[in-house]
Amino acid sequence: MLLALRTLYFEDLSVGMTERLSKTVASSDVVGFAEVTGDRNPIHLSEHFASLISAVLGTRLPGPGAVYISQTLNFRAPVRIGDTVEVVVTVAELIPEKQRARLSCTCSVGDDVVLDGEALVKVPAQATMTRPLPKISD
Repeated sequence: MLLALRTLYFEDLSVGMTERLSKTVASSDVVGFAEVTGDRNPIHLSEHFASLISAVLGTRLPGPGAVYISQTLNFRAPVRIGDTVEVVVTVAELIPEKQRARLSCTCSVGDDVVLDGEALVKVPAQATMTRPLPKISD
């Protein structure tokens, strides 16, 4: 599940822009999450799908160069191995004076919302970029 990188500057964003990602949760994802975080509590192992939001923010909307300021997550229902999670990130508000974007984040399995929340990110402006963003190859 590698997303192609797309760099968007603050000037490229508009309210309502949306990016989606779908991923079927495998047992190896759950084991990998436990290995990386050290969290082996069975109730928390399903939380790794929330990191899919980071994948969208860091690679597509807004992409490389964006900096997390804060995030809220509301876990609404469990995600089980074999479930396909659809992540939807939408630009909800733009704050030009601070070059920040408030993003609505939702994860669903079928018609059920399993997670929702918001992320606040600082997005580089093209005019203020003094060096190129890092290039990451596949």
